[in-house]
Amino acid sequence: MLFDQPTRHALREAGVSAETLRDVEQTVAAEARETADDVAAFFADHETVYSDMDQTHSNETYPEHDVDYCDLFTHSQDIRGFLRFDTWGVYVEGARLLDDGTVELELGPTVHDRVRFATTRDALR
Repeated sequence: MLFDQPTRHALREAGVSAETLRDVEQTVAAEARETADDVAAFFADHETVYSDMDQTHSNETYPEHDVDYCDLFTHSQDIRGFLRFDTWGVYVEGARLLDDGTVELELGPTVHDRVRFATTRDALR
């Protein structure tokens, strides 16, 4: 459910119909599913990606990552899942495709940051 109960109540009081609320929630959920599919395809289509992640064990400004898999699911407008590289993995919360062709993910424990991924280092400059 996109809107919590107090927000739903306020919108209904403002004249928004239950059908309109349902339509908005379905549209937002469908857009989240499409984004999750596009982001998963980005990682599935590339064996290696680069990121702007600050890694203490890397000298690279834009470290290289060998992709194993990206498994995403949606719940309403939320996108969550797991991104696995060759030697490590991380939980994902939130994902979006940027206009420049990069992907931005909010990575969970051990990273706790928003990180951009691209197919080349130059794309991150």
